[in-house]
Amino acid sequence: MARPPAGVVPVSVSGATRVVGLLGWPVEHSMSPAMHNAAFANAGLDYTYVPFPVSPENLPQAVAAIRALGLAGANVTIPHKVAVMQYLDDIDEGARKIGAVNTIVNNQGRLVGYNTDGQGFIQSLVEQGVRVTDSKVVLLGAGGAARAVVDALLSARAAFVTIAARSGDKARDLAGNYSGADVSGIDWQHDRLSRQLTECDILINATPLGMSPEVDLMPPVNWSALCSKSVVCDLIYNPLITRFLQQAQARGHQIVTGEGMLAGQGALAFQLWTKRRAPYEVMAASLLDQLKA
Repeated sequence: MARPPAGVVPVSVSGATRVVGLLGWPVEHSMSPAMHNAAFANAGLDYTYVPFPVSPENLPQAVAAIRALGLAGANVTIPHKVAVMQYLDDIDEGARKIGAVNTIVNNQGRLVGYNTDGQGFIQSLVEQGVRVTDSKVVLLGAGGAARAVVDALLSARAAFVTIAARSGDKARDLAGNYSGADVSGIDWQHDRLSRQLTECDILINATPLGMSPEVDLMPPVNWSALCSKSVVCDLIYNPLITRFLQQAQARGHQIVTGEGMLAGQGALAFQLWTKRRAPYEVMAASLLDQLKA
C-alpha cells in the first residue's frame, strides 16, 4: 500500500482555513485527526481536522457551534451517532434508514447528516479485490455497525445476507427491516448457521468481540463448515489482526482487516466536505502507521 509522499506537511492554518471537527466523548485516542490531516495535506487543501470532546449534555450546543463558527462539517462518534440526528436540519435517506449519523456537512448553515460507515466497509472490500455483487454473506452481530453494513451490502447487490447474533430475536428484527430483500436473521448457535457457512462468500465479524483489551474473545464459528474460498473480515481495527482473523488466516482464507473500513468511511466523509476525491491510500497508510505505533 502506498505511503504519503515524502515531504508532505499540513497546510498552515490561516483565516481562510476550513475546519472540520470530530464530536465524541471521549476523543483523545481517535486516529481520525491524523488520518484526515494527512489526506488534506496530500490533496493540497486548506483544511484542518480538530477533535472536540463533547459530553452528551453539551451536544446541542456543539452542533449549533458548527453553524456559528462556520465549520465545514464534522464527524460524529460514540456516543452521539443517534442523539445528534434530532439537532440536524436534514438527514440523508441512507442515514435515516440506518438510524445513525457519523458525518455532518455544513451547507451554508444548513446541517445535513450522513452515514458513511457501511459504504466505507464496501470500499475496503473493493480495495482488496473482493466482489460483493451476487455474493452470499454471513454477518455476525446485529448492533449499529451491523445495521450499517447490511444496508451497504444490499445496496451493493449482495445475493443473500444471513445475520447471526447472540440474540436471535435481535437478528430477526434487523432482518425484518429489509422486507422483500434476501436477508434472514438467526441465533448464532442455530444449526442453520453451519449450513450457511458452507455456501458463504464473505464472513464478517460486526461484533466487538476480540477488541482490545479483550483480545482473546471472538464470536463462535464452525470453521470446519466454512467454505474454503470465503473471504473473512473483521470490523475491529485494534488489534489489527484479531483472534477471529488469526483463525481464518491459519486456515488459508483471505482476510480483510478493520482499518480499511475506517479509512473507507473517512474517505467518503472527506468527499462530502471537500467535493474532491479522497486519497484513500494515504488515509489507510496513516491508520496503519498509528496502529503499528
